[in-house]
Amino acid sequence: MKKKLTIAAIVAGMGIMGATGVYAGTNLQQIKAALNYGIGIEVNGQAYTAKDANGKTLAPITYNGTTYLPVRAIGEALNTPIAYDAAASKVKIGSTGASSSSTSGSSSTSSTGTSNVQRPQHIPADFPIPADAKVFDVIESSKDGVKSVVFSYLTKQGLEQIGNNYKQYFVSKGATKQYEEIKSDGFTVIDSGSNFSVTATGQPGKGDKQGFNEVNIIWQGQ
Repeated sequence: MKKKLTIAAIVAGMGIMGATGVYAGTNLQQIKAALNYGIGIEVNGQAYTAKDANGKTLAPITYNGTTYLPVRAIGEALNTPIAYDAAASKVKIGSTGASSSSTSGSSSTSSTGTSNVQRPQHIPADFPIPADAKVFDVIESSKDGVKSVVFSYLTKQGLEQIGNNYKQYFVSKGATKQYEEIKSDGFTVIDSGSNFSVTATGQPGKGDKQGFNEVNIIWQGQ
């Protein structure tokens, strides 16, 4: 059956990926936009509420008369694969964006429907990532010697163990400002030093990620 997306306003342009944009890059331009809670979304005649991987409700964004939707959430609603190719800085929509296998080992689709890609290039070589991690949503940039990366991963490793590993690692790297809340069911680590800043959060996976723990990393450093 052909799927139809109905939106209670004229919507143009491609949606915005759900990664956190707190890094600088040569292709990024700051804008002032508004979260538009007045726009409703219907998918196949049914009311639909877009949510991120943590279950937080997402609102459309209106900018210069154009309304943008979160592409990953809409893709999931339409059962359409969404993937981000970090090397090419390209969002891929449809079956070509998430192949079932890859001979190069650079990307593949896991049983949870996320894209398993290589370890991000812009984090330190010793940055802790569990051996079983399925990495996805990688966005990297580099400017004036400062490297930035935003990525997520799924793992079976316990959240408390991961949180403590990060706490110890960032202390060893010279963290001078630290905020750490680490529990068995989730963690938040916000640390910074003379040449790096990082935010790491972890929580149990939801939806098709149940059975895994999801960790989100925002890293900037030299």
